[in-house]
Amino acid sequence: MLKSLHLQGVGPARVFGPVEFAPRLNFISGDNGLGKSFLLDIAWWTLTRTWARGVPAAPQRGAKKSSISYAYSKSTPGDFTEESVFKHADQSWPVKPGRPPIPGVVIYAGVDGSFAAWDPARNYWSDKDAQTFERLRAFNFTPDDVWKGLEGAGGIRHCNGLIQDWVLWQKGNDPAFGDLVKVLDALSPSGQEHLTPGDPVRVGLDVTDYPSLRMPYGQDVPLVHASAGMRRIAALAYLLVWTWREHQLACAQTRRNPAKEIIFLIDEIECHLHPQWQRRIVPALMNVMRALTGKNVPVQLLVATHSPLVLASVEPEFDEDQDAIFTIKLQAGKAEVSHEAWAKQGDVVNWLVSDAFGLQQARSVEAEEAIEAAEAWMRNDKQALPPYLSDQQQIDEALRRTLPGSDHFWPRWVVWVEKHPGQTTSA
Repeated sequence: MLKSLHLQGVGPARVFGPVEFAPRLNFISGDNGLGKSFLLDIAWWTLTRTWARGVPAAPQRGAKKSSISYAYSKSTPGDFTEESVFKHADQSWPVKPGRPPIPGVVIYAGVDGSFAAWDPARNYWSDKDAQTFERLRAFNFTPDDVWKGLEGAGGIRHCNGLIQDWVLWQKGNDPAFGDLVKVLDALSPSGQEHLTPGDPVRVGLDVTDYPSLRMPYGQDVPLVHASAGMRRIAALAYLLVWTWREHQLACAQTRRNPAKEIIFLIDEIECHLHPQWQRRIVPALMNVMRALTGKNVPVQLLVATHSPLVLASVEPEFDEDQDAIFTIKLQAGKAEVSHEAWAKQGDVVNWLVSDAFGLQQARSVEAEEAIEAAEAWMRNDKQALPPYLSDQQQIDEALRRTLPGSDHFWPRWVVWVEKHPGQTTSA
């Protein structure tokens, strides 16, 4: 499991971290552009020595030193720690020669539909083996590769892709299809709505048989025509089954023991998912390996999220000894990551105004401005009023335009206005 990251002279700040990860659930929240995805990219590199999209992290201009320090647990006792200092001469992040310790199976789901998988049975090699073209340092899938297959140098086909494998497994009664059914069910959006494979179907005059999902209304819909959320979860389910299946086959062929743990890196886990699904996806992922293997395989999740429902969904199970939440904020023009104290918020509104998301109010911008102006007016702080809400009448009209009649702010405002009749212009 990944234990820590500490960045200097690379990323959104001169010094970023250290981030001390928990062994099970890790949530990373923060505004766009402050480094959530970057942190996942660095985490992937530390665990696999590869870059998920093929482009290394660039050092900051003018930084005296650019370094990535990290630690992770391994199959043998003790942690593996290392610091990589960027070499400007050859534009690289050097690592110690030889094989690093094995962190486990690592899967990275990108927000754009891309995936990456690192398998210690297939991608674990020493530097001197690097010229063996039949092997890859990691499996990096573009969104198109996930569906149509992945080929390496020399025409070596590493993965048939979701469309072909799903149908082949289904028609051939392959045990992998049974695993896929279990994983899809575990990742389903609700107790009433299950992701269930339908019969293979053809689309138009194309002779390709496509996988389908059996919809709650009884029709088998080609997966390529399903909703974006269903496609993303179906792709995740397929990659999980494919990665674990190929890992087991490779372990049997090379006479190695299967990995004892799996690490998921997921960028914006809520992407394309209905709120009903957002509040179930993390608990589902916690149990998916049990559905796949029938065993309690330890799983570590590093999840970047903008969704208060995702955080609300783990309140019943959150354990501060195993789980953590981090927030990246802009402080005095600098991006800073902090480990937040855990506290149940109870509902989405409270999560939105918590430190994890930092909204002043869980309302429209206009409603928030109207309420803040009303509060400034009531405390006689006229300097805090914006020009377009400079008197009581304008504020009252803004409140009526933006707030429902049942809003809990109305009693305060109505009582104050009744006690201060005639006060309609600013002093």
